[in-house]
Amino acid sequence: MGTPIVADERHAEAADAASAGAHAFGFTAIDGAPLPLSRYAGKAVLVVNTASRCGFTGQYRGLQALWRAYRDRGLVVLGVPSNDFGGQEPGAEAEIQAFCGEDFGVDFPLTGKTKVRGPGAHPFYRWARAEAGVLAAPKWNFHKYLIAADGRLAAWFYSWTTPGADRLRRAVEAALEKTEC
Repeated sequence: MGTPIVADERHAEAADAASAGAHAFGFTAIDGAPLPLSRYAGKAVLVVNTASRCGFTGQYRGLQALWRAYRDRGLVVLGVPSNDFGGQEPGAEAEIQAFCGEDFGVDFPLTGKTKVRGPGAHPFYRWARAEAGVLAAPKWNFHKYLIAADGRLAAWFYSWTTPGADRLRRAVEAALEKTEC
């Protein structure tokens, strides 16, 4: 989960985000290792808050297919398990990882459980909301943010936009074209 920050750190965080965009932030990987988004500079990243017991959980299959189809061209799918909506991600990290791997064959990166809404939301989610406005804040599980290779927020998608949706795939293709130039 994101580390709580104090007011002075919020100013530094805002200044870093203004220059580096999403690359200014980091998560903790599901295995506990640091996962800075700067690791993905030069790649497009689809950040998705996920849950194992949600009506949208089947989207893991589509996210894995998207990852397989585009990873060699520079797309990273990043799953961000969250228990913020309906208590639909109650398990520990090991349970989440096992579920994703065994039930959906997920091998794209996953973070540890993360708060994605409210005042305690992870700094990445606060930044994305500030960048795109209140309507772009996650309203449920499987909300998606597409980060461009340069770290800017390229697009966002509500939960019901599936990974195979034409609109999402067109946005991914456009982001990847810019990474290949």
